[in-house]
Amino acid sequence: MRPIIRSMQHANSISLLVQSVATLLHKQADQALQEQLGIGMAQFRILKIVQANPRLLQRHIADALGQTEASISRQVKILHDKQLLAMRLNPKNHREHITTLTPKGFQITEAALEVLQNSQSPFLEGFSEKQQNELLEMLTTLRHHIFLTTDSREDF
Repeated sequence: MRPIIRSMQHANSISLLVQSVATLLHKQADQALQEQLGIGMAQFRILKIVQANPRLLQRHIADALGQTEASISRQVKILHDKQLLAMRLNPKNHREHITTLTPKGFQITEAALEVLQNSQSPFLEGFSEKQQNELLEMLTTLRHHIFLTTDSREDF
């Protein structure tokens, strides 16, 4: 087999494996967050974005997560009803809402990070510290390359 074809097959295998692992981790994380905190991964991602960028417009949250404003609006309403987010009208444009974390929202976001750490750390127990550091470095590099070659905007 020619080296270029073998390289493409290898890249496809890696891509499929990374996607498979990401799907499994996402599913497990969603379940852990639902069971322990009553929020899902989609809601956690919104909380994390708002925590990192206080006073965001819903349009900016949608852009950052690559979702529609309608889907973000639904999730923001749920988070608002749970008193995790506060919304107020943008004084410059009364059709836009500025979204911020409430103190409870901040606590839940921090608790969610701990839930995710505790629920997913067992998956790495079979790896040495060196292997974990190498994996982290490789995944960080892969993520960086993806951001450079696409219009991905999510950063959390």
